[in-house]
Amino acid sequence: MSMTIYQVDAFTDKPFAGNPAGVCLLSAPQEDRWMQAVAAEMNLSETAFLRPEQDGYRLRWFTPKVEVDLCGHATLASAHTLWETGALLPNQQARFYTRSGLLTAALNPSWIELNFPAQPVSASVPMQALADALGVQPKYAGSNGVDYLVELDNEKTVRQLEPDFEALNRLPSRGIIVTSPAETPGFDFVSRFFAPAVGINEDPVTGSAHTCLTPYWTARLGKEQLMGFQASARGGVLKVRMDGSRVIIAGQAVTILKAELIS
Repeated sequence: MSMTIYQVDAFTDKPFAGNPAGVCLLSAPQEDRWMQAVAAEMNLSETAFLRPEQDGYRLRWFTPKVEVDLCGHATLASAHTLWETGALLPNQQARFYTRSGLLTAALNPSWIELNFPAQPVSASVPMQALADALGVQPKYAGSNGVDYLVELDNEKTVRQLEPDFEALNRLPSRGIIVTSPAETPGFDFVSRFFAPAVGINEDPVTGSAHTCLTPYWTARLGKEQLMGFQASARGGVLKVRMDGSRVIIAGQAVTILKAELIS
């Protein structure tokens, strides 16, 4: 058995930045165990598996350890790969059937726009446990039932944060989004994302976190369109806006390698 697998840097317009994702194009169903093994071999934060289905593609995402319900950067990488390989024409919408329902992507014109469900925060969270794990006192903390969102005082504090990952792993959430207003020109907010519970201490750029960040900062800043920067070591740029109960998350992507998977 031979099939093509790609590595794509998502939420960046230059190589070796943004968040790398594996993209594996399947012609037939594969066992879950096999896909998990491939994701572990790729050893990226997520590897996406696509298979043609109905008027779109079945899309699943695996970290090196687990399958996840939603992944933004690997969806962006998948859409980019479909257009770049000619599987879709530039004017065709990418349609993905996933654990999180139907997700779509459009090319407009050099940015890929993902249409995801919004996941706003509301519930209270264990402030002291978060403060202890992060080593800093939150200005605000909330939860959307998937992730915690923590606002800190300023961008410098977000960038310099050195959390206790073992303590974060004990918190009952997939991940912890840390954010503040941006001080860097051209951006509205900055963020970082920690997810030791799914085997990723810090994710370079997290599209799914922006389903939470977008409604939060839209309400706080009162702007229709926002520019976000995820301040990881690699860094990533996201252009976001609300569309009713949905979030439009736009980014760019660059293919880094193409290989044949032979077993």
